[in-house]
Order: sequence, then C-alpha cells, then structure tokens
Amino acid sequence: MNTAQIGIITNTVGVKAHQVQNTIKLLEEGGTVPFIARYRKEATGSLDEVQILSIKDLWNKLKEADKRREAIVKSIEEQGKMTPELLAKLQQAYYLQELEDLYLPYKQKRKTKASIAIEKGLEPLATLVFEQKDPHIFKKAENFLNEKVASVEEALQGARDIMAEWINENVEARNAVRKVFEREAYLYAKVKKGKEEEGAKYKDYFDFSEALKRIPSHRLLAIRRGEEEGILSVAITPDEDLALGALDRIFLRGLPDAKKQVEEAITDSYKRLMKPSIETEYANASKEKADVEAIRIFSQNLRQLLLASPLGQKRVLAIDPGYRTGCKVVCLDAQGNLLTDTVIYPFDKTAEAQNKISTLVEQYKIEAIAVGNGTAGRETEEFVKKLSFQHPPHIFMVSEQGASIYSASDVAREEFPDKDVTVRGAVSIGRRLLDPLAELVKIDPKSIGVGQYQHDVNQSLLKNTLDSVVESCVNTVGVNINTASKHLLSYVAGLGPSLAANIVKFRQENGDFKSRQQIKKVPRLGEKAFEQCAGFLRIPKAENPLDNSAVHPESYSVVERMAKDLKCSVKDLMSSAELRKKLNLQAYVTEKTGLLTLQDIVKELEKPALDPREPLSVFQFDPSVKTIDDLKEGMVLPGIVTNITAFGCFVDVGVKQDGLVHISQLANQYVSDPNQVVKLQQTVQVRVVEVDLARKRIALSMKAV
Repeated sequence: MNTAQIGIITNTVGVKAHQVQNTIKLLEEGGTVPFIARYRKEATGSLDEVQILSIKDLWNKLKEADKRREAIVKSIEEQGKMTPELLAKLQQAYYLQELEDLYLPYKQKRKTKASIAIEKGLEPLATLVFEQKDPHIFKKAENFLNEKVASVEEALQGARDIMAEWINENVEARNAVRKVFEREAYLYAKVKKGKEEEGAKYKDYFDFSEALKRIPSHRLLAIRRGEEEGILSVAITPDEDLALGALDRIFLRGLPDAKKQVEEAITDSYKRLMKPSIETEYANASKEKADVEAIRIFSQNLRQLLLASPLGQKRVLAIDPGYRTGCKVVCLDAQGNLLTDTVIYPFDKTAEAQNKISTLVEQYKIEAIAVGNGTAGRETEEFVKKLSFQHPPHIFMVSEQGASIYSASDVAREEFPDKDVTVRGAVSIGRRLLDPLAELVKIDPKSIGVGQYQHDVNQSLLKNTLDSVVESCVNTVGVNINTASKHLLSYVAGLGPSLAANIVKFRQENGDFKSRQQIKKVPRLGEKAFEQCAGFLRIPKAENPLDNSAVHPESYSVVERMAKDLKCSVKDLMSSAELRKKLNLQAYVTEKTGLLTLQDIVKELEKPALDPREPLSVFQFDPSVKTIDDLKEGMVLPGIVTNITAFGCFVDVGVKQDGLVHISQLANQYVSDPNQVVKLQQTVQVRVVEVDLARKRIALSMKAV
C-alpha cells in the first residue's frame, strides 16, 4: 500500500489518511466490517459501515489493478519493448482503464489493416506523413512502390491505415474522445423491424433518445433489457463533428497535403476503431452505474424490511390463505416451533372453520394471528375478525413475498422434512411476524421482492452488496445464541455457515450456552472468530449480565473496574442511572480502550440487549375496499409501503394490485429520492388519483393528504 493509493481512497471516500491505513490494516488482519465499525472506533476515527465498505471495495480494486500491472509489465518485457519512460507511466497508473490504454499498442492483435501495411514496408511512409513536415509526400510515396504496393494511392492508403491505429492507441486521443462522450453522448433506442407487436411493453423506447449523463437507472436498465430480449437496437454516440474536432486539435498541425492524409486517417480511426471501442466502454460504464443505483435502492429496501418491527416472543397462529385448496393453519410457540397444523375451508365449511380456529386459539393460548396477504388474504382476515374469542388475539396481515421460495428450499426441507410446502409456507408467515429478520435470512435476498430490475444487474455485485446488508442488520440487532438458527448465526461477524452449523450442533449436544467464554469450546472456533463474533452474540440468562449485552468481552475488565470503584456489582451498575452518572470516563482511558469505546460501553449499560427495532403496531385496511373495483378517484385510504423505487413507491391499500405513488406525488415539495419521504412497511394515507381497470393500474398521491 503506497501513499498514492492511500490518497486515492482518502479523496474518494472523504476521510483522513490514517483512517484509511488503520482500516485496511484491520481488514487485512481478518477484521469484519461490523466488528471494525463497532469495536475499533479509536483506530478508524468512528468510520461507519458504509465508509469501511467503501474503503474495502476501493482497496480491492487497487489490488486488482496491481495484479494487472504485473501481468502487463511482464508481457511488454517479454516482447523486449519496455522503456524506462513506459515503466514509469505504468507504475503511476492506478486504474485498470489507464493500464489498458498504455498496454494497447503492445497487445497481441490478430491481423489488422495496419499490420498488413507494415508488412508491405509502409511504416516509414506513415511516419513521414504523420509528421506533416514534408511538402512532397506524393513523390515520396513513389519510393514505396513494390510487388506488394501497386500505386501511390495504395501506398498512402496503407500509411493512413497505420496512422489510424496509432491515433486509436494514443492515450491523449482516447481521453479526449472520452471527454466528448462524457459531456455530449446520447443513448438512442429503436425498435427492430418486425418486433413492434412482440415488444409492445417497450413501446416508450421504440424511437427514443436521451443524454447519457441524465438518463435514470431504471430507464437505462429497461432499455438494456429490451436490447437483451432482441426487441431494441441501442447505440451510444456523441455528435461526430465534436469528437473529430477533439482529435483534429491533437494531430493536425502541418503542411496541406500531409495534413489531408492525417485528417482522413483521423476520420477512419474514429469511425472504425475508436468509436466502437469507447462506445462499448460507455455502454458498460453506464450499465455499471445503473446497476449500482438499482442495487443501492434494493439495499435500502432490504435493510428496512429486515429491520421491520418484530412482534417478539408470542404464541402465534398463522394462516396461509387459499380458496380451492383451503387455508393452511399452523400454531407456533413463542420461539417459532411448530406445535400443530391443519386445513380449514372458511368459504365452504364456515362453521367448521370457525370452530377449528376458536379451539386452536384457546388450546395453544394464542396471542396473535398472522394472515398471509396473498390470494384470499383480505377475505380470510375478515373471516378471522368476525370470530369471538375469550382472550382476543391481535390480527396482522403479513407479506407472503418469498415464502414460496423458502417453502420449496433445502432449508425448509431440512427443518420440516415430513411437511408439505403449504405447511412450511404458513410457518414462514407466522415466524415473519415473530421476527422478520430471523426468518428472512433464510431466503435469497433478491427473491424477497423489494428490488428493481434485480435480475438485470450485475449478479455478483448484487449478491455481495445484499449479503453485506444482511450481515449489517443481523449484527445491528444481535443474536440470541441459544435460539438462533444456523442461517441467522451464519451472518454473525466472523462466523459463516460452517462455524454456525458447529454452534448449533454443540448446542444440541451440550444444551444452552451459559456464558460467552463457553463459545470458545465450539469446534474450530478460534480466537480470531471469537474476537469478531462475541460482541454480537447474546446469552439472556447468563451468570454475567454483560454476556447479554453488546459490551465486548475484551472490555469486561473495564466495566468490572468501574463497578469496583463505585463499590457495587456490575448488575447494579447496569440497573442504576445514578451510579453511572458518577463515572469519570477519562479515568478509564488506556492505550487499548479510548473514550469512544468507553462512551459506547456506558450507552450499552443503560439499555443492554435492547432491540433497536421499532415496536410493532396493528394496522387495518379500509373495510369498504376489497378489490380494485371498489376504488374511486378522490378516496383517501390507509396503506402500507411495499416497495420503493427510483421513480416512487408502491402502496398496498388492501386490493390485489399495489398502487404507485409517483415521486412527483410523494410530497408538496420537490423530492429527489423517495427514501427521504417513505420507508418500507410504513403506514401512510394516500389519495386515489386514477384507476385503470383495463391495465389494473392504480395511481395514488400523498400530496396534502
């Protein structure tokens, strides 16, 4: 890691050099992002997870460039073409694009027009013309006629081919054209002949153009999907005269006859070589930018969904609604374990269904009922609400998005090998109510249904980003090591699937963990893994109350010193605000434990193991609205935000189709990002603006509601 690389990261992330150095050192030592963000604030200067991830990503890109540089240097040296000047340029190039530009003249190429002309002995003529100093180029060209070159025009054509390749491989020229693309390029889309009917959904892009730098991510991804499906032809290009003008300013500088030849070579170079190459660059770069934006929106949505309010440990009856095949019903204990399952037919055998639900609620002392929001969801909710109970449970509508993915997965088969997919789906609905985070980690994040164009973006980047979001959420909340599934444990900092499985196996063989120190006895869980994971694992009934807090075991001795100085127990210190006020934190600062860590410790002592998620509240749709036919323009309705995109948000108002609140309808003032106004699962009031029954589209507004 050299000073220039640190400078690049420092300027890009907007932090200080020592923060970058220390963060990279911690990452290289095997530190995880959640651990570094929470427990190494002195070293990083309180960088948050986003900043640490940015440093990590940039550092990986720079390391990738280092590897590529090594390969390029080796290749040029093997060709015997390395010079001190070229080596210096390569060593000062820190981005892949810079390196590839420098390497372009030395890349092994298939036969080109230029290489054929060089074989004919025309390179000296090309050099002569390119200098534009000789007034007699036509006469000089006669000297190059031979059995392979029949005429002066053929000689000059060969010289132009060679010059065209030189121009294309010139770093300054390529950067000049890139600047033109950056400022002036437009994206053009046209429908392919005969594809009008098949591609009707892309009708908006049949004859479309927009400045590349202004096109929003969702529009670009839609156009690229149309191109992938063979419906649209897509091109990215600036005004040709602007690009040629930029090249002319670099290369045209001499006598008329030679200058004319160079001008022709410039035009040929741009059209045949440079434009297609740089167009591909910008197509890839714009797609990458759109991917990043789409993944950013997906990440925000996923974070909000994973950190949605949990009901907590309550006994739940969950219903997966259905008409023809009936409603699958399961009862779960407070830990989410399956107690029983059955089927009811509330729309055919109503009395029998009523009796069954009433009996189950009393028998298993049910405290809440979860109803899936899919087909027949509203009708099933209405059926349950009409029932009389001795101790009425709260009734919640729960999103089914992704439940079918879980129910058919290896995870579900492993948990419930003897149950069919419908029972597993009902269990998932119930558990989502108890703890959305613990249940949703079992599903591939991109199947949860809160993204935009998730199948069109870079799948590797999507997976890495979403996995980081899940890891961040799990560690933000903390995990009860004695009840967590191996899937939830696998996202705890420092663990992963293998150690998570070992923890569950150890728990099954030895009973509940009694202390954090006992975690070290798990097979293959070494000191580094313990350091990373311990602070995020909770043991509710541990003898040491700190084992059920976010205080890291490495800081226990500090808390014990605090308690000793105040002549009280650690438990007393955690329960008494008066005692904590007496602490002089400066007295506990050491080389290892700084003030930032001490402040975090005191905050945690105030609220140990407190779930950072908001408490769950009961929500009810307007009972007069059941289907899209019930909607009328001007109606004001309660709804739940189900998805957020770059162009607005979708809201469930209790009918089968979610309505769209366009970004322009989110607030009375200008909104640049819907996340500034709404959050996933937020309850909102919306006004019905338009109902398109034919296309089943609902337009909503939150303005002045």
